[in-house]
Amino acid sequence: MSGAVRPDRPAGRFRRMLDRLSSSPEELHSEELRQEALATGCTRISDCTDRDVVTVTGTLRTVTLRPRAGVPALEAEMFDGSAALDVVWLGRRSITGIEPGRRIFATGRISMNRGRPVLFNPKYELRPVGQE
Repeated sequence: MSGAVRPDRPAGRFRRMLDRLSSSPEELHSEELRQEALATGCTRISDCTDRDVVTVTGTLRTVTLRPRAGVPALEAEMFDGSAALDVVWLGRRSITGIEPGRRIFATGRISMNRGRPVLFNPKYELRPVGQE
């Protein structure tokens, strides 16, 4: 066999090092988040379907106050390395600790809104700040 890499064999240490050096910071962060989701037994956001009850983990990219039907709603976009999900707390203007860059676990029932997964009023757990 010539120097071709076989897809069924894990990459060697040198190859993994080259991949890390040539990857962008966003790609490295996405891979780290995917590994964390696997290690904690959480569902990947890309695997979520309508009406599933799931526990997901990821980093909050954005946090916005956006009223829904005249009711205040705090919206956050969570990213786990595979896809993004909207997390919405109805009736809230702010929640201490819910801020961009924060990692959280969230549990609830998935709803699909315009083809995008949404968790309304989930149970959540903030990751300690030093572990980001």
